[in-house]
Amino acid sequence: MDEAWERAVEAALHTAGEGSSSPARSLTLDGAVKCMHGRLPAPEILERHQSLEHLSIAGVGVASLAGFPRLRNLTRLTLSDNRIAGGLEHLVEAGLGSLRDLDLSNNRIQDVDDLAPLARLRLVSLDLYECPVTRVKDYRSRVFGLIRTLKYLDKM
Repeated sequence: MDEAWERAVEAALHTAGEGSSSPARSLTLDGAVKCMHGRLPAPEILERHQSLEHLSIAGVGVASLAGFPRLRNLTRLTLSDNRIAGGLEHLVEAGLGSLRDLDLSNNRIQDVDDLAPLARLRLVSLDLYECPVTRVKDYRSRVFGLIRTLKYLDKM
């Protein structure tokens, strides 16, 4: 499975024109690999690219964020259209101190309390569009109360 991820990363870098002469700042792996068991690849596959500022892993079937790679320069992370229902503490454990924009739209997050780990990040924008949590009573005020640094929720 990790071999498929490695090929997808190399193909995405090649397509984006990101060569070995300059470190990649953006990587889009949307739909490039299907997670048979809902897990991300071994962290080192993405940790090789420490200059990444934007990472998009949408529509690959990720259900677990366990072992999320340590990418200290990452400012924008897109994980939309997956099967994530919780485990957001793994993003905090990965030391994503630069992360400001997180897209979790169209995932399976159901309860505002599932978002609690995100309060330890300094997020400015969080997108939960089409997640079941958006139907919870007082959803917007509760999320803004939980994540004090947030300025935008669902692009508003």
